[in-house]
Amino acid sequence: MADFIDTQGFRANVGIVLIRDSGEVFLCSRSDGRGWQFPQGGVQRDESPEEAMFRELHEEVGLGPDDVEVVAGTRQWLRYRLPRRYVRHRSRPLCIGQKQRWFLLRMVAGEDRVRFDVTSKPEFDAWRWVDYWTPVREVIYFKRQVYARALGELAYTAFPGGPPPHPDWWSDDLFRSSVTSRSRRAAGEAREATAAEPEGAAE
Repeated sequence: MADFIDTQGFRANVGIVLIRDSGEVFLCSRSDGRGWQFPQGGVQRDESPEEAMFRELHEEVGLGPDDVEVVAGTRQWLRYRLPRRYVRHRSRPLCIGQKQRWFLLRMVAGEDRVRFDVTSKPEFDAWRWVDYWTPVREVIYFKRQVYARALGELAYTAFPGGPPPHPDWWSDDLFRSSVTSRSRRAAGEAREATAAEPEGAAE
């Protein structure tokens, strides 16, 4: 089944924050060498976000519903745009980014349940437990803001006494690369449109 891409070009997606009692979260190393991230995946047309979450949880890290407890989810879709070089412009429908529902799951099974060989093309090849805010720094730059938003919303359920303080490395500079990339992309697209379009052609 195909993943669902809405009329604005955002692919419906679920993100999974797996936490243990110590407050650390489960971070995975991508098998393609593109760094560390949370498990995530597309929502198919016949699925609810929660159904997609359990399917991706099993396909990517081998866990099932009995291995986790669903603690919380984000209230709304959280969006991010792909940098232009990652957009497959010849694909139809065109996907320009992701809209995500995030789920906070508590690990109740033993770590021996984790496995990456459920599918023929594993998404990940390693994992580790990290401090709650660490994934924001380690994920690829254009996902940092959506990671911060998701973790920020889920933190109040994960930590009833209040979320852990942001670490020393947390600053606006962490997100500047993604903001700068969007600004440069918008400027570049405007220049291309002006160059390609004769005067008076816009309706």
